[in-house]
Amino acid sequence: MQNVLNTLRTLEELATRQPIGVAELARAMDLPKSTVQRALGTLHTAGWIKQTGSTPTRWTLTTKALLIGRQATGELGVRDVAVPVMEELRRAVDETVHLAVPEGDRIVLVERLETSQPVRIVLPLGQPLSGHASANGKAILAAGSPEAVERYLARGLTHFTGTTIDDPDALRTELDSVRARGYALNQGEWRDDVSAVAAAVLGPDGVPVASMSINLPSSRCDSERLHALGSHVRAAAQEISAALGYEAPHASRVR
Repeated sequence: MQNVLNTLRTLEELATRQPIGVAELARAMDLPKSTVQRALGTLHTAGWIKQTGSTPTRWTLTTKALLIGRQATGELGVRDVAVPVMEELRRAVDETVHLAVPEGDRIVLVERLETSQPVRIVLPLGQPLSGHASANGKAILAAGSPEAVERYLARGLTHFTGTTIDDPDALRTELDSVRARGYALNQGEWRDDVSAVAAAVLGPDGVPVASMSINLPSSRCDSERLHALGSHVRAAAQEISAALGYEAPHASRVR
């Protein structure tokens, strides 16, 4: 029990003094350095804290504490969860990161964090996105029900560029590929100069509530880089989904 109390106390103290190193934290708590080091190791393994990357090592909270707190007050929404994760993703890849949500029959861009690079993709917030010619749209379609896909197909597939998938059977095959790899690709299918990768964000019931994408000029990427970025965006979307209460099927079987 004392170890649990020390770990919780360490978390509380770190929250008020971050970023902080183990020696300074031990002095502030009047505890042996070895005790605080064990508590930090436990918190790090559980995902509550992370290293800043500086020397000597200093610790800060992760977004997990924020998410748990907002869940407790009933204030948690998709954007609340997504923005800190989006910021981490943007720093990791230095490309523009978008968040889109389904609104009825539309998919709408609701958040954007821009790259520091001078050549960038800038879409206005509120921009409706194509379901079949954007990475965000394909990610949401692939994560939805077969009935939702067929309803979308029944409306017809607009042709935007020479690479737009505008054949229903070809789109069904593409969505199967999205499900298999966990992210969708857009290689100039909406605009020739825009490429993107996206992954769906799932709510507690497994229904897609959003999608997150990495968008960049087609001139700055090839297929290999898009797939590498796809791994990043898939992991980030899974993190958001878990924070919203979604449990992947394999996770429930482990219990």
